[in-house]
Amino acid sequence: MEDTLNRRRLPHRAGWKTVGRSCAALLTVLAACLAARGEDWPRWGGPRGDGSWQAPKLPDAWPNGKLPVKWKKPIGGGYGGITVVDGRGFVMDRQTEPREVERVLCFDVRDGSLLWHHDYPVAYGKLDYGNGPRATPTNHAGKVYTLGAMGHAWCLDAATGKPVWSRDLVAEAGAKIPMWGLAASPVIWNEIVFLHPGAENGCVMALERTTGKEIWRTSTDPAGYATPIVIEAPSGPQLVAWTPLHILGINPATGKEYWSVPYEITYGVSIATPIYRNATVFVTAYWAGSKAIRLGKKPDQAELIWEENRNLRGLMAQPLYRDGYVYTIDKDRGLTCFEFATSRKLWDDGHKLVPRGHNPQGTLVWLGDGDRAILLNDEGDLILARLNPSGCHEQSRTNIIERKERAPIWAHPAYAGNCVYARSDSDLVCVELVPQK
Repeated sequence: MEDTLNRRRLPHRAGWKTVGRSCAALLTVLAACLAARGEDWPRWGGPRGDGSWQAPKLPDAWPNGKLPVKWKKPIGGGYGGITVVDGRGFVMDRQTEPREVERVLCFDVRDGSLLWHHDYPVAYGKLDYGNGPRATPTNHAGKVYTLGAMGHAWCLDAATGKPVWSRDLVAEAGAKIPMWGLAASPVIWNEIVFLHPGAENGCVMALERTTGKEIWRTSTDPAGYATPIVIEAPSGPQLVAWTPLHILGINPATGKEYWSVPYEITYGVSIATPIYRNATVFVTAYWAGSKAIRLGKKPDQAELIWEENRNLRGLMAQPLYRDGYVYTIDKDRGLTCFEFATSRKLWDDGHKLVPRGHNPQGTLVWLGDGDRAILLNDEGDLILARLNPSGCHEQSRTNIIERKERAPIWAHPAYAGNCVYARSDSDLVCVELVPQK
């Protein structure tokens, strides 16, 4: 009987082995497919909001020093970044003829064809650098959330462009538009969308994600330009917002201000999104330098642990963190590396990656989990480099989008699939990072 049972089990066991091998093979294929195509880019700062992208395998150098332009389309003015989700790209611009409008555009990433657009009237008046929207769209759960330079907030259906809700934050909430317009991108947390509009008694506001109904507003500070971040502090979730006057820690559910560190910024240029690592919040600005704030086990515990006012003075470029070090573009010295825990500077590149100028700008993104990064500078050069404590090691560069006179490439590109999507004041381009054979 035992032999009979064993003989009966043999095909069953063999079948499971076959299934197991098939599943393993399928997982291998799926992993290879994922490795061959990079993640989508659904919001400011990429998939995780930290400037990192799980990229396809890229060459050590661009073939023949060039990359193929897949398509190029005309676009209106703007400094807002691009997002890409499920084969659709999203970006904002401004048109002045036949009437002045801001637009939310949705395009097919395959050929750049316009799928839908949503227009609304706007009046920029004397807004400085007033060529178009500054904020990046935010995609979440089939919706796209936008904030225009003059305070118009929208939630649109990502498939059709049909409005779900809208808020005029100037008319409805008393928002005060700063010198260079509202620039902080919408941030989604659970069922809440956070905005940084400098409203009356509401520098930061929380709205219901599905209805646009106000939940709370907090702080009497004016609006800055930095997109807030939601962090997991030692005490629990916090919303960190950087205004022209303070760095704030806020209860994201209620709007209660947990802590505040004074930091008055010349011209109000709090621009780069704060970094949070190892229970420490970091911000950097040009005239007043950088600050690091350590958070404690209680929500209201926040201690300034160091500040560096001479050697670490960023402006617009978003810093990147990796393995205990931060890489940022210092206005005077170019790309700079320093130790996060102490502010000790290790090196700078003397403006080799980003040209010296009045407002040097470059958008840094990590490629995967190593030390490889990709950067688009304000001349439109796309650069591959390795960044680590030993230095910046450039591998390759090529120009992917033309800079027009007095119109630097400041908008953050999107990386998705095998491509990079970049925009200027007049062009939207898709460039293949992995040229098709």
